[in-house]
Amino acid sequence: MRIFPLITAAIVSVALFFLVFQRDKLLSFATGDTKGDAPATAEQTAAALPPSQANGEGAERRVSVLVQHSTAQLVDNAILARGRTEAARQVEVKSETAGLVVSEPLRRGAYVSAGQPLCVLDMGTRAAQLKEAQARLMEATSRLPEAQARLVEAKAKLAEAEINGRAATQLSQSGYASDTRVAATTAAVETAHAGVSSAEAGVTGATSGIRSAEASVEAAEHEIARLTLLAPFHGLLETDTAELGALLQPGSSCATVIQLDPIKLVGFLAETDVDKVSVGALAKARLASGREVLGRVTFVSRSADPLTRTFRIEVTVTNEGLTIRDGQTAELTIATTGKPAHLLPASALTLDDAGQLGIRAAGADGRATFMPVSLQRDTVDGVWVDGLPETVDVIVVGQEFVVDGVALDVTSRDTAIGAGQ
Repeated sequence: MRIFPLITAAIVSVALFFLVFQRDKLLSFATGDTKGDAPATAEQTAAALPPSQANGEGAERRVSVLVQHSTAQLVDNAILARGRTEAARQVEVKSETAGLVVSEPLRRGAYVSAGQPLCVLDMGTRAAQLKEAQARLMEATSRLPEAQARLVEAKAKLAEAEINGRAATQLSQSGYASDTRVAATTAAVETAHAGVSSAEAGVTGATSGIRSAEASVEAAEHEIARLTLLAPFHGLLETDTAELGALLQPGSSCATVIQLDPIKLVGFLAETDVDKVSVGALAKARLASGREVLGRVTFVSRSADPLTRTFRIEVTVTNEGLTIRDGQTAELTIATTGKPAHLLPASALTLDDAGQLGIRAAGADGRATFMPVSLQRDTVDGVWVDGLPETVDVIVVGQEFVVDGVALDVTSRDTAIGAGQ
């Protein structure tokens, strides 16, 4: 039996034992330092304990932490949205009648005022048609006095016939007139009534003729007015007006006019944000050029886009000098109703075992507690969070080394800063 392998295995086992389980003593022995084996003195033990335990006030171990006393502040929220600029109004001016353009064209980019002529069409035979309508109106107007005179004459004959009829009736009752005379006077009265009705119809016909002639005159004048195409509002020409000599048909385009002052900023909000925005809310926009403008929300859509399920909003902004162009990219920041929040260092945020975002706070009983929060906004001074009480002592140093219910040795940040100074 070989004994040397057994002895070698025993020596290796002892060496491993000392290396693993008695490493500190082995190093002390190797360096000649024997102080590590001496038991700690009472003073050293007391110095290693927190003040409350060193003085014998309690056996519970407390963890030293730094807290910040925070009070909630009313903070304005804001919603971000991507959008674009859009002309307040854009109209393509089109012809309502046919004709040749007889006016010199205006070039794109020109500023036009409301009511300014853009395209003028050739008069053609429309002036003659107007004169003809006016002549018919004069003729119809001249017939009315004659018809009215006939009505007066018919009414006079009716009155005479009625008087003769009454006289014949009375004489017949006294025996001085025959029944034949009474019948004749009655027939004369009916004839007079028919004459009055005919005269009234003549007056009505003459009046209708006048109205028809007036309508013809008005139609001719309106047709002539259509020959001049006017700018509907103050704005810029987006296209050239129709060229001289061009033939315009009903529906043909003369020019496109856009209004850029004021200008609209159009954005789209998600379903979760649209209820937070109301008409009249203040909004700020940053254009692609870096320029910032202010305006107010003037429209919030009640119907979602069928494809994106987003809601259109419009912000109206003044555009003096027309420096903002139609179609520019804009980043909208819309103010919403403010709510209480706490401004805390970002380092104070932590996660619980379930992965929920929150902070560790020092309770009134001197123990740590976890409080969930919702992140509102990130700034250079810290983060704004909500979901906390109005006042809270937030652990800003040491929160990662405590759990709920751990006793704390609390130091206020203000006290620590004062002591440092």
